[in-house]
Amino acid sequence: MKLIVYFNLFLLFFIGYSVAQQSANPRLLITTDIGGDPDDQQSLVRLMVYANEFEIEGLISSAAGTPGELKEEIICPELIEEIIRGYKQVYPNLLKHDKRYPAPEKLLSVVKKGNHKRGWNYVGEGHDTEGSEWIIRCVDKNDKRPLNICIFGGQTDLAQALWKVKNTRSEKEYQKFISKIRVYDINDQDHIFSNIRENHPAMFYILTKAPEGADKREGAYRGVYLGGDEQLTSLEWLKQYVIQNHGTMGPLYPLKTWTAPNPHGVMKEGDTPSWFFFVNNGLNIPKQPELGGWGGRFILNEKGYYSDAVDSFLDVKNARATVFRWRTDFQNDWAARMDWCVNDFGSCNHAPRVIVNRSAGTAPLKITARPGETITLDATRSSDSDGHSLVFEWEFYPKNRNFDKILTNERNGIARIQMPELKSGESMSLVLKVRDNGTPRLVSYKRILIINP
Repeated sequence: MKLIVYFNLFLLFFIGYSVAQQSANPRLLITTDIGGDPDDQQSLVRLMVYANEFEIEGLISSAAGTPGELKEEIICPELIEEIIRGYKQVYPNLLKHDKRYPAPEKLLSVVKKGNHKRGWNYVGEGHDTEGSEWIIRCVDKNDKRPLNICIFGGQTDLAQALWKVKNTRSEKEYQKFISKIRVYDINDQDHIFSNIRENHPAMFYILTKAPEGADKREGAYRGVYLGGDEQLTSLEWLKQYVIQNHGTMGPLYPLKTWTAPNPHGVMKEGDTPSWFFFVNNGLNIPKQPELGGWGGRFILNEKGYYSDAVDSFLDVKNARATVFRWRTDFQNDWAARMDWCVNDFGSCNHAPRVIVNRSAGTAPLKITARPGETITLDATRSSDSDGHSLVFEWEFYPKNRNFDKILTNERNGIARIQMPELKSGESMSLVLKVRDNGTPRLVSYKRILIINP
């Protein structure tokens, strides 16, 4: 009898733990101009093998293409549905690697139709769409987690949702609504960013775009395909690791787009950094965009929103470097997940599990220390489910000051820091990368924030 009771308690604990783990995933809603440049399809194909890392609440088909790109004003939700049907075929195999992958039917249920028109003239009375109404419904959920909204293409449906709430609810209700939203906007495609900011200045907003007067290719998001080792975006690489012998997802990845000055003309994925930014991988902290991650690094400007920061990497200093510095990591990670589509757990590689000073998981480790103190960081309890050996690399990032000289970097998983002179409340950000020796080599991260109280 006691065994039955213990088993039931264990089962309840396990179910509760599993639900807690699943509910901890970031909430994600995407508006996409799919139907124009095929890079939107590319970004969604990649997203499908990362669907276990998010709670995907909306996939809204907005006006297709960039302004003036197409001869007619259309939306193409059927292209989103086609990709989900491809995901459906590999879904049973993906479950062997992570039970959090959502059912294809659930993803199909959140595909919504946005406005086939675009721009501020189509925001206001009479311009509600299925997409704008769905945004409101998602934000209104009784959920303490923010809704992360990625704008692949146009912002018109988001602007409509914001207009309706502001004009139909009290000021207190409106402020509560916008406080639950984080926006990552690729390039202000509908040219209404200034209108949105003027009307909703308190909303968390990242706009990644080249500065006024600069080459349009200077936007940070273009680092997903420009700069760094561009061979990792080549047709040869894609055929080997994505397209061929990886199930139904690979053939849905378009093989021709516009990537100049990248010479390959294949992988662009200009929208992928938007959801990269919200991946809970131990590196990104979305509420602190200035720290950076796969989706780039951003600074709060004098106008009150986040814009592209600049990094130095591989003898290059520009905004794109905030993304391409991670390309080896995110391409290898993608390649491993494409293997998951067709192979069993034991035949694939999986990222290491990082533990620093007994702190597991992807949440940052926060340490307080005063100038002169010695901090010991111990990652020797980190492990790898595939039994691979691990290499440890510690790096201060971002490098706003030269802290490297205070770090004793020991490759056995232990690092020591002599706390420098910092102002009260000032902090340092250290990133631990734990890389395995599997195929492809995968890396996991742990962000350590060290604060002088």
